[in-house]
Amino acid sequence: MTLFQLFKNIKPYVYPYRWLVVLALILTLIGSLTAQVNAWVLRYTVDEINGLVEAHKGLAEGLSILITISVILIGKEILNSFIQFGQKFYGEKLRIFIAKDLAQSVIDKILTYKLAFFSSGGNQPGKLQTRIDRGVENLTRLVQNFFIDILPLFANSIVALIMMFNANFYVGLVGLCIVPIYYYVSRQQAIRMSGTRRTIKELRENKSQGILGILESITVIKSFIRENIESDKQMALQNDLTDAQMKTRKMSFLFDGLKSFIEQIGIVIIIILTAYLVLTGKMTIGAIMFHIMLFNNVSAPIRQLHRIYDQMNDALIYSESFFDILKADNQIEHSGKHKGRIRGKFAIRHVNFTYPDNEKQTLYDINMEIIPGQTTALVGLSGAGKSTLINLLDKFYQPDSGEILLDGVSLDDYDTAYLRENIGLVLQKNHIFNGTIEENIRYGKPDATHEEVVEAAKKTYIHDQIMTFDQGYQTSALALSGGQQQKIAIARMFLKNPPIIFLDEPTASLDAVATEQIKNSLDAIKKDRTVIIISHSISQIIDSDRIFVMKNGRVVESGTHEEIYHQEGVYKEIFDAMARSLNIDKISKTLDE
Repeated sequence: MTLFQLFKNIKPYVYPYRWLVVLALILTLIGSLTAQVNAWVLRYTVDEINGLVEAHKGLAEGLSILITISVILIGKEILNSFIQFGQKFYGEKLRIFIAKDLAQSVIDKILTYKLAFFSSGGNQPGKLQTRIDRGVENLTRLVQNFFIDILPLFANSIVALIMMFNANFYVGLVGLCIVPIYYYVSRQQAIRMSGTRRTIKELRENKSQGILGILESITVIKSFIRENIESDKQMALQNDLTDAQMKTRKMSFLFDGLKSFIEQIGIVIIIILTAYLVLTGKMTIGAIMFHIMLFNNVSAPIRQLHRIYDQMNDALIYSESFFDILKADNQIEHSGKHKGRIRGKFAIRHVNFTYPDNEKQTLYDINMEIIPGQTTALVGLSGAGKSTLINLLDKFYQPDSGEILLDGVSLDDYDTAYLRENIGLVLQKNHIFNGTIEENIRYGKPDATHEEVVEAAKKTYIHDQIMTFDQGYQTSALALSGGQQQKIAIARMFLKNPPIIFLDEPTASLDAVATEQIKNSLDAIKKDRTVIIISHSISQIIDSDRIFVMKNGRVVESGTHEEIYHQEGVYKEIFDAMARSLNIDKISKTLDE
C-alpha cells in the first residue's frame, strides 16, 4: 500500500470531523509564524546591544530593549501555550473519534462475512485481533501526529526557509540543499527496514495466536505435562521477534548517526558563511544567531523524519492487513430476498463441497430429501461429513457444485437472516457468552420476557439448578458446569422456537439423567417440526423417521432403522459397535433381574 492509497482509504473516516482538521490547520499556521519570533528577537537584541556596547552605553539605555524583548517573548509563550493546547486537544479528539469509527467499522464488517473467511487465509482469532488492534492504533496515531507534530513542524520549516532566503539567498540555499540529502537518507532507512518491519508484524501475529492457543488449550497442556514444550515454542517466537527488533534498532541507530552528521555539517556551513558575510560587512552580528536559529527551525522536522517514517511505515504495513479485513467484500455472506413461509422440506441434489484452504474434498455428490415434520438422523463415523452438511443447510458455506432447495426454493435465494431466524442450531459444544444465565438464554429471543426465559429453562430441566444459586438467573453463566451450559444452549433454542431444528450431538456432554431429561424435552419440541440430528445415541437414532448413513463424504445408505439395519452394511456395523460400547447384554440381564 502506498502513502496515497493509505490517505485515500482513511479519508472517509476523517471527513466527518473536517471541522477539527480546519481548526488544527488554523492553529498550525499561527504556530508556524510564532515559532520564528525567537530568531527575530535574538537578531534584534544582539544588534541593539552590540550598538550600545560600541557606543559605550550601559543598562540604563538598554533597559527599554530588555523590557521590549521580555514582553514579546512572554506574550509569544502565552500565545504558544494556547496554540499547543489546541493542537494537542483537537488532535487527540480527532484520533479518538477516528479510532472509534475504524474499530466499529471493522466489527460491523466482519460480522457480515461468511464462515469461510474465518477458516481461510490465516484469519485465526489471535491474528485477526492483532491486525485490527495494531491497524487502528497505527492509523489513528498517524492521523493524530500529522496534526500535532508533522504538519506544525513542516509548516515551521517552510516559513523559516522562506525567511532565510529573504534575509540572504546563499544562506537560504544552504538550508534548502540539506533537506533533500536528509530526506534521501531517511527514505533509504525506511526502505531497508520495511522488510524487517513486516517480519515483526507477522511474528507479533503468530505470538498473539500462540498465547490464545495456550489459554484455550491449558487443560490439555497441563494434563499431558507439556508446559515446557509450549514454553519453548513461545520462546522460539520471542527470540525471533527480539532478533528482528534488534536488527531494526541497530539499523535505525546507524542511520540516525549519519543524519545527525549531515545536520551538523549544515550548521557548520551556515556559521562559516554568515561569519564571512559579517566580516565583509554584508550582515550584522545578530544575523549569525538569526540564521542559525532559522536553520534549527528548518532542520527540526528533518530530525523527526526518521520517527515520521517509522510511523508511516508502521501505518502502511498494518493498514494493508487492516484494510484487507475491512474490504474483503468477496467474503460477505450472500443473501437473497425470499421470505416465504418455511415448512422444512430440503432437497439436496448432487452437492460437492471442499472447505477453504483444504485440498481434500469433504462431500461428494450428496443427494437426499428431508421430509418436513419428520426427524432425520445423519449417522457415520467422525469425518464422514455430517456436520459439514448441516453447515451447508444453515448457509454457513456454499456448495462447490450442485444445489440445495428448501420448500422448492434455492437456499441462495433466501434472505439469510430470515432463514436463520427459522432454524434452531444446537451443537455438541455451544458458546456461552460472558453474562448472566438469563442473558444467555434470552439470546435465543432478545425481546423475551423473564417468564418466557424461565419456561424455556424448565423445559430443559435447568430451572431448579439455577434457583440453587444465590443470584438465581442473574448468576454468571460462565460459573456453570459444561453440562449445565449445554442445557442453557438448548434452552435458547426452545425460546427461539423455530420450525427447523439442527441437533449436532446435543446431549454429548450431559450425564445419563440429564440426557434422558433433554431427550424428553426434544421429543416434545420435535412435534410438527423438521429435525435433523447427528448423534451417537442409539435411542435418538432409532426414534428417527429416516436415517442417512454417511462414509467418507458420501451417502452410502438410507431408510428407516429396520430397513438399513438388515442391509448388513455400514449402518449395522456402526449400530452394533454402539450397542457393544453400551454393554447391552449386561444391561439387559440387570433389567431382567
